[in-house]
Amino acid sequence: MSNWYVRRSRERFWAKGMEQDKINAYMTLYTALVTISKAAAPMVPFMTEEIYQNLVRASFPDAPESIHLCDFPVSDAAHIDRELEADMEEVLSAVNMGHACREDAGLKNRQPLSRMYIKASLELGAFYKDIIADELNVKEVVFTDDVRGFTTYTFKPQLRTVGPKYGKQLGAIQKALAALEGNAAMDELNENGVLRLDIGGVAAELAREDLLIDMTQKEGYVSQEDNKMTVVLDTNLTEELIEEGFVYEIISKIQNMRKDAGFEVMDHIRVSLNGNERLSALAQRNSGTICGKVLADVLTAGESFAVSKEWDNVNGERVVIAMERV
Repeated sequence: MSNWYVRRSRERFWAKGMEQDKINAYMTLYTALVTISKAAAPMVPFMTEEIYQNLVRASFPDAPESIHLCDFPVSDAAHIDRELEADMEEVLSAVNMGHACREDAGLKNRQPLSRMYIKASLELGAFYKDIIADELNVKEVVFTDDVRGFTTYTFKPQLRTVGPKYGKQLGAIQKALAALEGNAAMDELNENGVLRLDIGGVAAELAREDLLIDMTQKEGYVSQEDNKMTVVLDTNLTEELIEEGFVYEIISKIQNMRKDAGFEVMDHIRVSLNGNERLSALAQRNSGTICGKVLADVLTAGESFAVSKEWDNVNGERVVIAMERV
């Protein structure tokens, strides 16, 4: 069981009605919780006992009286899907590096971005692309064999190895490396295993262990890489993306206020944005999206409701949000 699995299944759990996919999601979660509890019972006896009593005995009175009277679970090889596991590991790697890119760029996950590029050994299908796009709030995920349009490399000498080899030429080697075209030099290094330099008539060969290599990104793009994957986020923001970012921020603030006010999940509300004409107009343009997310029957401006809070930094804007339960 993982936080990732539960989070990715939320929409299935919260689907309206009781369609088959929702039933499947609940039964899978139930089976996983009960099986893991049985496997963990010798190590965490009291916690697993409480889970068992709540999940199993409450619904099946004829089940064994205690989890410690149950048979230890037996694995079922038919339920193991190695390809699915490997593909999901690729997804997790891409998402983790994407979050790191956002952190480097100082962009919250609520700010939508237009595109993410991934260079990997294999291309994932549409199902997995949709997961990555949803997790990172990007409009499009593109797999590519070449990210050199967005990234380049810089090279410096590794002093502890290059110094003893080339001594007096060290300064000239530093300048020569700084002048290299990064992507071409990386191609040469990958193909030949060394970079060959002419330092005032002296031939210098630098292997990978002789170099300090940094990947840098071009303006408007942020990248991360490991040994198997490179991801690049396009951080250029259009007016449409900026407005959508404000919409997500407003939704987040309203949801926080609902929670703090003790409203029930299904309570409908009225909302008013006050003291900021720009955000009030923006909210009206996107009222359908905002109202649908926060269960608002009315979205207006200039109204005074029972619950009110001033927000100092909604993407740099100040606004007062007021609401009341319908």
